[in-house]
Parts: sequence; C-alpha cells; structure tokens
Amino acid sequence: MPDTKFDDQATARYQGVERRQQSRSAPSKRMMRMSSYIGLLLADVTVLALSPVIGLTLLKLVGLPRGEEIASFALIPIYVVLCFNAGGYSLDVLIRRAESIRRSASAFLMALMLTLFCAAMLKNAEDISRLAFAAGAATAFILLITERFIYFRLINWVSGGKMVDQLLILDGKPLRSPHDGSVVLDARRAQLRPDLNDPAMLDRFGRLAAAVDRIVVDCTADTRRAWALMLKGADVDGEIMLSEANVTGAIGMRVFNGHDTLLVSRKPLSLSDRAKKRALDLALTVPLIIAFSPLLIMTAVLIKLDSTGPVLFRQARVGRGNQQFKVLKFRSMRVERSDATGGTSASRDDDRITRVGRIIRKTSIDELPQLLNVLLGDMSLVGPRPHALGSLAGERLFWQVEETYWHRHQLKPGITGLAQVRGFRGATLEISDLTNRLQADMEYIADWDIWRDITILFNTVRVVVHRNAF
Repeated sequence: MPDTKFDDQATARYQGVERRQQSRSAPSKRMMRMSSYIGLLLADVTVLALSPVIGLTLLKLVGLPRGEEIASFALIPIYVVLCFNAGGYSLDVLIRRAESIRRSASAFLMALMLTLFCAAMLKNAEDISRLAFAAGAATAFILLITERFIYFRLINWVSGGKMVDQLLILDGKPLRSPHDGSVVLDARRAQLRPDLNDPAMLDRFGRLAAAVDRIVVDCTADTRRAWALMLKGADVDGEIMLSEANVTGAIGMRVFNGHDTLLVSRKPLSLSDRAKKRALDLALTVPLIIAFSPLLIMTAVLIKLDSTGPVLFRQARVGRGNQQFKVLKFRSMRVERSDATGGTSASRDDDRITRVGRIIRKTSIDELPQLLNVLLGDMSLVGPRPHALGSLAGERLFWQVEETYWHRHQLKPGITGLAQVRGFRGATLEISDLTNRLQADMEYIADWDIWRDITILFNTVRVVVHRNAF
C-alpha cells in the first residue's frame, strides 16, 4: 500500500475511550456544529427581540404614531419551536445557505400567522397596534434573512467549509486520492473486521461510529456486503465506495473526494427528533424515579431480606450502534444461579428465581432500575428491548437467526417497546418468538414518531402484568 500518511493519534481519537484524549485545541466537528446551532439560535432570538424596538423607532422617525406593541415579542417562542421542528437548526442550514434562509423564513411566516390567529381567538386583536405590529414583523423578516445570510458566511469562514467528521476505512484497498482532512483508518492494520458473529467487534465498531458523522468504506468486493450490514446497525451515515451495481442495499448515492459512493445506512432520527425523544425521556423519568422511590426502597429491602447478594443485577446488553452497556435490574435470582450471559431463559417453574424475585418479575417491578439507565442516556423509555449476548431463540444465538438482527440497534434500547405491547415477551423458545419481535422493532424504527412513543407508553400500562412473565 502506498504511503497514505496514516495518523495514529487521529485513529486513536475515534476508538472507544481513547477519543476523549484528543487535544483540547482541536475540537470535533460535532462540537463545532453544536456551538453553531446555539449561536444561530441566539442570533435569531436577538434579531426577533430587537425588531419591534427598531420598527417602533422607525415609525417615530417618519412621524407616524408608535403605539405600544408587545405582540411582536410573542413571535419569539413560537418561531423557535417551529424553526427547530422544521430543521432550522440542523446540518443542512450550516452547509446550504438557501436552506437556512428558506427554513427560517417559513418558520417566521408560520409563527406570524399563529400569533395573529391566537390574538383573534383570545379577542385581543383590537388591543394590538396594527401599524406597530406590521412594522415590527417586516423589520424582523428582513433582519432575520440578513442575519441568516451573514451567519452562514461567518460559519463557513470559521470552519473552512468542513462541518462533518468523516472517517475513511480502507480494507484491502489503497488510498485512491489525497484525503481532505478526513481521518483515514487501515482496517487490517487496526485489526478491524466486518464480523457479524463477533459482538465484541460490533461493539468496537459502534464506539468508532459514535465518534464520527460519516463513514466511507473502501473495500474489496467480497467484503462489501458485510461492511454494509455493519454500517446499517451502527447509527451512522455509512457509505460503500464502489462503481459496480447496487448489491449492498444502497439507499442513495453520494460523492467522496471525487469518487462515487453508495449510501447504505443513515441515522434514523434527525437532531430535532433526537431532542424530542430525549426531552420526553427526561420529562417522564425524573418524576417517575421520585414517585417510585418508596417502592424502589421497599423492593431493595425485601430482596436483601429474602436472599444474600446485591440488590441490583448488572448484565451486559447490546445498545445503540451495537455498543454494549450494563443494564440495571432488581436481582430476582439467587446469586450462585444467576446467568450472566442470558443464555438460559427463565421458565415458569425456574428454581433459580427467589420468592421476592417471582413477584417482581410477574409485575415487571424488576425492570424499574432501568429508569437510571434512561437517566444516564444508555436507554430510552421506548425502543427495542436490549438483549443479553447469550440470548437464544430455540438453540441458536439471536444474531445467528437473522443477519439483520444487528440493525435493530439503530436507536437506543427501551424499557418498553412496540414488540412488548403487542405481547411478544417472555422466553424465546421458538425461532418465531424472535422473528416476531424483530419485525416489530424494525417497524418501530422505520415509522418512529414522538406520538407513537407516547401511545406505546400508555399501552404498556395494560401489559405490566402479563402471562409470559416468570
């Protein structure tokens, strides 16, 4: 392979915990984008806050009655919500000037109409100085477009037009052209393989993917399908560089350094969708932990009185991007009989389960400590349930049943999910017990909506106590 100027420090930057050792003087593009979003939000709010004042001042200068107009300030929160929901603070507006102006202008005009509608419904329209409101709104619209134009130029000047952390993985292929600041990783040199039968390798790749925004893989023909499957479950924009026909399930085409690539994976949720889902998690999890604290304390005491051992059971589970994390549950089995890998599903007359354990499993109380997992960000209230590495469907490991099994980890795992409210719970004694869950999980990911999460949470109450819990 020719000299590709691989940067070992840059490679380490994107591998697991080592990426946190990167230099403070070289912040990631992700941090730069977050700062840009915050700056853009503050710039928008500042413009909208100053516009009524400027508008009223202009009225005074031309000798028209100013009036006292505060209705224009009501635009600010409405605009922010609408603009955020329309992707007005997303990557697209940082790299496409026209999109930035279009989304901002659309959100402003919608906020304007909603403000007037609310005023009419509340019968306050008579109290609003129409001239002052029109002056403030017109000033805001002009200044908002101007501010967006200037901000776009400023951000692109500061970033040099590079707003995305890109990783190019070479697997048995030479570097085709000089890279443009992207980190280049030699997969064989880094001992990275597209092995779907190695959870540790998938965990490592998931942590690698979590540190970047875009991964492009240039590999030999015989490994393209494996790399495509790895990317599809990694919660990252992933592409395969090739020129042949689409045999990898590509969902679009892109260009990397002048070479065609096939887009094979994409993050299922936008920034605004992730924010809404996380906001729902936090808004419900904190009150739930407080409300359930007496039950949590009582359960912990009963577990300690019933059998020796820790109150909590920690087990490695597969989370978002196929990364592993420790799930928390109330211990329901005897310590000496506990199954760390989850290879043996609990049965109805399982003698490993303690007396208290049988009650808390039947009522799903044993799952309550996972609220702490949600609070820490490892899990969500709603999502595909996290599975133990040794889980079996019949006599086969879960990922051996379907090669697309790893794709269900594009989102954070949940305490409850679509599969659970449909009754697909309990032991997986047959292959169909797993495939039914996989089908429901993939349907949930493909059709995610915040209202569906809320519906699933309501439906979960009906199945807290269920016949398959033992």
